[in-house]
Amino acid sequence: MSNVSPQLLQRIRQDVQSMHAYAIQDSAGMVKLDAMENPFRLPPDLQKALGDRLGALALNRYPDDRVNDLRGALAAHTGLPEGYDIMLGNGSDELISLLALACDVPGASVLAPLPGFVMYAMSAQLQGLAFHGVPLRADFELDEPAMLAAIAEHRPAIVYLAYPNNPTGNLWNDEAIENIVVAQGAQGGLVVMDEAYQPFASRSYSDRMTRHPHVLLMRTMSKFGLAGVRLGYMMGPKALIAEIDKVRPPYNISVLNYECGLFALSHAKVFAEQAQEIRHQRDLLQLALAALPGVQPFPSQANMILVRVPDAARTFDALKARGILVKNVSKLHPLLANCLRLTVGTDSENNQLMLALKDAL
Repeated sequence: MSNVSPQLLQRIRQDVQSMHAYAIQDSAGMVKLDAMENPFRLPPDLQKALGDRLGALALNRYPDDRVNDLRGALAAHTGLPEGYDIMLGNGSDELISLLALACDVPGASVLAPLPGFVMYAMSAQLQGLAFHGVPLRADFELDEPAMLAAIAEHRPAIVYLAYPNNPTGNLWNDEAIENIVVAQGAQGGLVVMDEAYQPFASRSYSDRMTRHPHVLLMRTMSKFGLAGVRLGYMMGPKALIAEIDKVRPPYNISVLNYECGLFALSHAKVFAEQAQEIRHQRDLLQLALAALPGVQPFPSQANMILVRVPDAARTFDALKARGILVKNVSKLHPLLANCLRLTVGTDSENNQLMLALKDAL
């Protein structure tokens, strides 16, 4: 920054200058278990079919009405209820930013449990909205009385509930969720149920969504197996989606993105089998971790497992030295003291992780 003039820096918001950019770890040559990606690539025959399909696209043209074919395919895939609509984002991250933009009325704020997905707070801050974080209980369950008190005090425009939660991996108590949803609706605010990890969870909020016209359900194709494609989607009552959709950039989904999305949905069985294998590997990994002395794995309904170790920084470095990249979340929140987040990999990757972890400990 030293070669940028102070006058020029004055044009950039002070709070932005004091922020840290979202950090992406260098993973070259590593067993990559830090970002909750699906570890499986497309089978070779599907790789070729997709390559042929993408190669034939008119890349010289702006995205066309075919993006609505993707919205229709997602509606069919999710069983979208009557009177509901789907909005697409360049990953869920963009949808979270667009929600902050659309709801930025004077005095508006965003509320979410902590620890949680960092983009809820970041998008609020970037849009100039207040963010209120409500700590979870020590067992990572929602602190229902604290959430209800915060809703009553702050009257937030948006309450985010990740189901399952990141980085803790758990599904919260249904009754607590329902009481929070009702309280937020009673004061005229939105609830966004973020189901990014839905392919790995035993429950979804989708069957309860229609009871509450102030609830939006957000999902992503990243965990479906397309993290590199950047496709998020949000479902809600048509009139509500229509308002939020007004702030969406006109061509936010590229022709490559929507064609990949359509291709994946037409081969949904392949991805469902991959998700099933990941759930199986998660259960095996959970048992293996629980058998290690000094390691406390927490129950997970996602494609990651949060573990508490005696010394997170030391264990993280030792794993990295052995070619295993995980996420050290121990400094993100006091409740995560000495915690690492491990993505569930393939059978081979998980075995390598376990060998390295035994060594590291």
